[in-house]
Amino acid sequence: MVDLGEGYLLAPASRLLLKDEPLSVRPFLLLVLDPILVDPWQHISKWFQNNDVTPFHTAHGRMFWDLAGQEPKLNQLFNEAMASDARLVTSVILKHCGGVFEGIESIIDVGGGTGTVAEAIAKAFPNIRCISFDLPHVVNGLVGSKNLSYIGGDMFEAIPKADALLLKSILHDRSDEECIKILKQCKEAIPSKDNGGKLIIIDMVVNVNKEENELLETQLLFDMLMMSLVTGRERNEKDWAKLFDDAGYTDYKITPILGFRSVIEVYP
Repeated sequence: MVDLGEGYLLAPASRLLLKDEPLSVRPFLLLVLDPILVDPWQHISKWFQNNDVTPFHTAHGRMFWDLAGQEPKLNQLFNEAMASDARLVTSVILKHCGGVFEGIESIIDVGGGTGTVAEAIAKAFPNIRCISFDLPHVVNGLVGSKNLSYIGGDMFEAIPKADALLLKSILHDRSDEECIKILKQCKEAIPSKDNGGKLIIIDMVVNVNKEENELLETQLLFDMLMMSLVTGRERNEKDWAKLFDDAGYTDYKITPILGFRSVIEVYP
């Protein structure tokens, strides 16, 4: 043994903040600590006294998605943050929940950004045709592979057809009304349950692990973040069940993963 003396060493979890760590979440931290996202917290008191939809709108005069589509810095920060989060989450899903992709010949990651999740699925399952579907300014210029491609479009207008659709951290950004619209568009794009169609949602189910208070605190922090930035919120199982019912789905299954998030399989 070598005596290194007194000093400081990185704890295992802190390695996730290193730039060169394969599963680093550093870009996510840089996003949430950027002044563009911090400023809305300083405007919450003013927001309570006006009719703006979100504190973000009070701070910047525009909705988050509008600014992200027009401001290159925010667009880059957001895409890099979502990609880093996707790498971490997808590694866990493929290791512990790979069965959700069994029997699927094609899958579309709706709101899939630069394709981190779709690329990981394509590598893990070479026989599955994978598509990352997002707004044109996000996917323009991206190059696919043998079983990976990119399609630009708007999930509120139409979604390409596939055996299964994936929504990772999409619905918590949106109001109930917006979620129902998205879920209905998804239902139109997949086969019936008897023919193998399903929707795979990766998102938070608040308090699904009732004995884990620290996880609940993290979920509630994200709930406040959604309140500050966008029109969405984090939902418990009852909230999710109502959305699925209102959108015309028949059944669902929740599998908690990675602490505060879950995989939700939803059937038309």
